[in-house]
Amino acid sequence: MAGEAEPAVVVPDRDPSHVHWMELFFDLIFVALVSQLARGLHEDPSISALLLFTALFASVWWSWVNLTFTVNVMTWLTRRQLAVVMLAAMASVGAIAVAAPEAVGERSWLFAAGNAALRLVLLGLWIALSWANGSASRIRLLAYNGATAVLWLVSIAVPAPWRYMLWGFVIVVEVVLLLTNSRSWRVRMLPRMNVEHISERFGLLIVIVLGESVLTIVTALNGTWTLASAGTAAASLAVVALLAWSFFMYGTETMRTGLEQLQRAGRYGAIRDTVGFLPFLLVVGVTAISSALSAGNGHPGEVLAPASVISLCGGLGIFFATNAVVSLRLGRPAAAVLRWAIPALLLIIVPTIVAATSPAGYAILAACGALAVIVLLTELGNRAHPPSAPAREA
Repeated sequence: MAGEAEPAVVVPDRDPSHVHWMELFFDLIFVALVSQLARGLHEDPSISALLLFTALFASVWWSWVNLTFTVNVMTWLTRRQLAVVMLAAMASVGAIAVAAPEAVGERSWLFAAGNAALRLVLLGLWIALSWANGSASRIRLLAYNGATAVLWLVSIAVPAPWRYMLWGFVIVVEVVLLLTNSRSWRVRMLPRMNVEHISERFGLLIVIVLGESVLTIVTALNGTWTLASAGTAAASLAVVALLAWSFFMYGTETMRTGLEQLQRAGRYGAIRDTVGFLPFLLVVGVTAISSALSAGNGHPGEVLAPASVISLCGGLGIFFATNAVVSLRLGRPAAAVLRWAIPALLLIIVPTIVAATSPAGYAILAACGALAVIVLLTELGNRAHPPSAPAREA
């Protein structure tokens, strides 16, 4: 991924500062993929299932970020061109989603083929964007999306477990290439980033991920309709609602204003972290919480399995810790961030203790109570110390 030159075409017939409907349509299949990858956490919670989900999700996350950023800077794409790109990407992600439940079994070939196809879609976009910028640009984009696509295809013929080790190697290659992007690339691409679009894109992805959590809770309640399960479902929905409150009341505006300032300061590293790496942890955290809520709603009178305890309380910890790190990377004063982050992380200890010894219904109720206190303390803190503009970056 590198480059600058745009085709000398077109005045686009869409507003590139806002997310297009076809991008939202694409996110539906992406979240379906996340749900498919997390199926093992719902059906048989275990530490190995949690680790497997995280590893497999990493393989497609980078492509989602790459696609989002590419569309963001390719403002000249018309609605129809964008629709073609999104539908092609959807076909690739759809193949990965179908393969996901057996990604390390009989359908591993399809999982690999879908990942290769998705990277070829991205390769085509970057060729259109940057092929004319010289040999260095061509080598970088061919390595980032071309060579990695080939490796995914080659992995189909490689026997397990070496196949999965090759997948891990591909992810490492992509991350390293992302970390080592040249300064000239940063200088050319950063000014073109549309902060409004990219902030809205990430916010809407979190909306859909939280919506999938709601669907999971309702489905679990439908399967075990009792008074206890209804109460547990109500507490679970409150957990999701409080997570949404925490993110959308405090996080989205911080992201937009922070990215604007980082863009003006030319701080590529901070932008890369806040739109590339850290949201990965945020989605993993929300998905882990969702899987624990699903397990708890299925058996509200039983103690959660250790993996579900880790998913619930670890997911909450990841959610708030990631939001804190994002805020710091976006330039928020450390004192203002720590004012809510430390109480939040300490309060998560309460549902952790309850979940380890008490029935799932009580554990989810404790999580709901902890989140309610976190939101209340944050609201009171904001009234006493109104948020200021992000700190100026050097």
